[in-house]
Amino acid sequence: MAELEEDGRLPPAHFGHTAVPSDEAAGKTHCEVSVLNGDCGISENMMCPGSPLTPGSQTGVEAANTSVGPDAKSDIPRRSSIIKDGRQRKERKKTVSFSSMPTEKKISRVSDCINAMVDGSELKKVRSNSRVYHRYFLLDADMQSLRWEPTKKESEKAKIDVKSIKEVRTGKNTDTFRTNGTYDQISEDCAFSIIFGENYESLDLVANTADVANIWVTGLRYLISYGKHTLNMIESSQNNLRSSWLSDLFDEDDVNHNKQIAIYAAVQLIKKLNPGLKNVKIELKFKELHKAQDKSGSDVTKEEFAEVFHDLCTRPEIYFLFVQFSSNKEFLDTKDLMIFLEAEQGMAQVSEDTSLNVIHKYEPSKEGRLKGWLSLDGFSNYLMSAECHIFDPEHKSVCQDMNQPLSHYYINASHNTYLIEDQFRGPSDVTGYIRALKMGCRCVELDVWDGSDNEPVIYTGHTMTSQIVFRSVIDVINKYAFVASEFPLILCLENHCSVKQQKVMFQHLKKILGDRIHVDSPKLEDCYLPSPSELKGKILLKGKKLDTNCTASEGEVTDEDEGAEMSQRMSIESTEQQTNAPKKIPLLKDLSDLVTLCKSVEFKDFPTSFQKQKPWELCSFNEVFATRCACDFPGDFVNYNKKFLARVYPSPMRIDSSNMNPQDFWKCGCQIVAMNYQTPGLMMDLNIGWFRQNGNSGYVLRPAIMREQVSYFSANTKDSVPGVSPQLLHIKIISGQNFPKPKGSGAKGDVVDPYVYVEIHGIPADCAEQRTKTVHQNGDNPLFDESFEFQINLPELAMVRFVVLDDDYIGDEFIGQYTIPFECLQPGFRHVPLQSLTGELLPHTLLFVHVAITNRRGGGKPHKRGLSVRKGKKSREYANMRVLQIKAADEVFKTALLPLREATDLRENMQNAIVSFKELCGLSAVANLKQCILALSPRLTGPDNIPLLVFNLSDPYPNLELQGLLPEVLKKVVISYDMMIQTSKTLLESSDGVYERILQTQKAAMEFHENLHDLAVKEGLKGRKLHKAVESFTWNITILKGQADLLKHARSEVQENLKQIHYSALTCNLSKGGTAGGSSGSTDSKSRRSLEAIPEKATGEEELTDEEN
Repeated sequence: MAELEEDGRLPPAHFGHTAVPSDEAAGKTHCEVSVLNGDCGISENMMCPGSPLTPGSQTGVEAANTSVGPDAKSDIPRRSSIIKDGRQRKERKKTVSFSSMPTEKKISRVSDCINAMVDGSELKKVRSNSRVYHRYFLLDADMQSLRWEPTKKESEKAKIDVKSIKEVRTGKNTDTFRTNGTYDQISEDCAFSIIFGENYESLDLVANTADVANIWVTGLRYLISYGKHTLNMIESSQNNLRSSWLSDLFDEDDVNHNKQIAIYAAVQLIKKLNPGLKNVKIELKFKELHKAQDKSGSDVTKEEFAEVFHDLCTRPEIYFLFVQFSSNKEFLDTKDLMIFLEAEQGMAQVSEDTSLNVIHKYEPSKEGRLKGWLSLDGFSNYLMSAECHIFDPEHKSVCQDMNQPLSHYYINASHNTYLIEDQFRGPSDVTGYIRALKMGCRCVELDVWDGSDNEPVIYTGHTMTSQIVFRSVIDVINKYAFVASEFPLILCLENHCSVKQQKVMFQHLKKILGDRIHVDSPKLEDCYLPSPSELKGKILLKGKKLDTNCTASEGEVTDEDEGAEMSQRMSIESTEQQTNAPKKIPLLKDLSDLVTLCKSVEFKDFPTSFQKQKPWELCSFNEVFATRCACDFPGDFVNYNKKFLARVYPSPMRIDSSNMNPQDFWKCGCQIVAMNYQTPGLMMDLNIGWFRQNGNSGYVLRPAIMREQVSYFSANTKDSVPGVSPQLLHIKIISGQNFPKPKGSGAKGDVVDPYVYVEIHGIPADCAEQRTKTVHQNGDNPLFDESFEFQINLPELAMVRFVVLDDDYIGDEFIGQYTIPFECLQPGFRHVPLQSLTGELLPHTLLFVHVAITNRRGGGKPHKRGLSVRKGKKSREYANMRVLQIKAADEVFKTALLPLREATDLRENMQNAIVSFKELCGLSAVANLKQCILALSPRLTGPDNIPLLVFNLSDPYPNLELQGLLPEVLKKVVISYDMMIQTSKTLLESSDGVYERILQTQKAAMEFHENLHDLAVKEGLKGRKLHKAVESFTWNITILKGQADLLKHARSEVQENLKQIHYSALTCNLSKGGTAGGSSGSTDSKSRRSLEAIPEKATGEEELTDEEN
């Protein structure tokens, strides 16, 4: 091992602590959760006698926490950027990341891992009896055995031969972990298992940190692959693709062929390769190297250049990932890359050409491009490219149905657009309109008053804001109206002018905007507004309108003056003022006629609106009143917004132009939530992030449950949404790159102590947040390695926000954030580009994360875990029909009970079987079936590379065929696989009939819809009972639609799973029959009725039903 020592040993590693919050904690609200991350250890009362750390001594974790000193005191994380429900965050101790790299020595070679293993590490040994033992594990110098101490066994028995190891499994993915009482207290990222021996026994271990676990997993896998040839492989890999590439780069700069370049040139060259690095840091690294070598000159040799590049530009977290997929080689070949792209990144239809395209695009070395190999640097380039951005590129252009009525969309809206500061004393400027329109805003405000020289002006009345000329604003709107989006722009015209200046307004509007103004009056028989597609390129005026029977050139309307409302709030005497009758103002008929689809009317109450309001009439709600409606009438508010546009504007109390939370009103279906664009912060982050999802067009289609004519949804639901399958979002925060110091902390040095919050924004049931540990004094490449899990009950309305803060700040803690709709998340390993408080991209500032989305949790004790896979039929919750007390309708709904039960059983049986199979493959519920087959393939191959089992792909449902004697553990896998295939087959063959019966009940029930009120009255229902009957009818229809959709989605899931099995079997050379072009699509060859939701009415309103995407 002398050569390895020369390469440099690592001391025993002590990395940052991590843990996954328990599911019991996950069930609490975000304010109640005691965040467990930051502690990988097991509590002291679970430690066993005989551990080298006795109860009287400090465990590694306790020692870590006590060494923090003053920073260990209880503190409330400071969050100026997060506002939830006004309650203080639960107190939490600060935690510290202990770096195993005191001199910034990074794990970036297999030799580093082997060295660390020879030195040894303290690991926790987990037993099935819920006991945990502290042991010191180390690799023998000859790399033939793994030993641990202390032990009661003879020293020769307290070891595992490396050659007996079958597999090294990451995470808590063995029966020992799953049945252990400490399951929820063990970090997924710190746990790993060594599967060994002919009986596939497991040695289950927990490292103090995720990095230590990665070292052991990487080193052991390398030893399994190369055995006694490991040293030779390590030596031969030193002259790798990176070396040849760096050599070529150095030679290009060494124009004088002196075999040296100036330190300035070397710094610039590394800076060019890694722009996020600071010049000072690179130069300091060269000087430190020269000092260690007692070198007098400042010129840099090729070897020194390579060493500094290696130290500064190798990211250990990417290296561990790279080795995992490279089959322990120093490069990814096309097959390795195909597997990574398919299994991890979720890329569809990957071929060898796909891999070659990635290699040719991102591999920096000529040799790698010629041989079709992707080096570590090429892999890093790919992961940091736009292709691995967390935002799904499909959403960068318009991707939603734009043919629904206007009321079915959220519309990006601005409040007091002309202001660029606060709304009481701030200046007005046309740049406010330019900024908003360029950002995709589709609804801007014009508060128009009489100006001098007969020219109307725009400003907030009754305040000290400055004025801008109306004509200038219309010119700007005409120029920028459709720069960011082609869909209709709404001008909210708050008109306070005299008739004389209204004529000037009309002339400017007609002359400048001309035919762009939509002037076609709506038809009286229209039940809904036109769609955004029908109104492309059109400008809609929102304002007061004279009665249709008015024939004079002018008339009177009530004034709407938001400025006066604010002025009253500011006045000392406002509390003494009496409510006056609505003020009347004159309105020019020509101006009135320009208002067509957005006529401003006053809101009285929901019953009146349901009876009398027209689709083209629009009500504006003060934020306070809208909040009251959302709290007192959540169902009515949602139903109101299915047909009518609602505009919500900020409370007059917000004189500082602060913003309301748009999610509070989006969840009620309010389409136009007017935001103060000039005020950055959490609320604008949510608004900007939300409207990215449809090509930044300013229009986002609302969730189906909020558009359908008959559907039950309450804005304040704190539980799962009927008919919507909850999703589980798994996010691992791996690392960060190039975090700057907070902008407002001028007195602070450049070093930051970053930590990350992951926030979920959506309906109340979804709102949650989790935070990582603090990584002290490292903003360049902090390693977090922490996993979180969130249940998302209404994915269509959920957003994910990543916030990076400084735990040791002066004046300002905010480093960066990124907000993304849940529907836009890309699964796999992704980089998150952080933005500043004002929304600008922070150069080279990134978070590295892993994202997985499933509909099922796996593992653990069933009674402790939500959405558990262990629900047998007795404990299953079946969808039920509510009783209306209307006999005829109740009889119809009863016919759905059996098919609903059958549909649930079909789905649950299939999903349970899949998760059981995943567990036997050694993977969690997060994994897909491609990953399962890939993980299983080494076990299915005998000693002579002859398969013990093969997949028969000639059958539409690929079955496993024996090719030799199987160990007992593989027999369990076969049984589990057969059960998965059988339940999948049953679902595909039975789902059509069950689906048809659910649809028939839905269709029959809808016959009662129009006459439901009369039927209820005949049954003697009135008042509250009548209201309850109508609500129950809506609930039942929602359940029927939702359960039918869930069955349809389950069917699609099965078809996708069969495809994954097919292609994975081909990739792993475990196939019999079938070709690479084969598909499980033949399972769907029979002619079947398509699984589409029936319209709510058999005739008449087909155009209003939601089309399948």
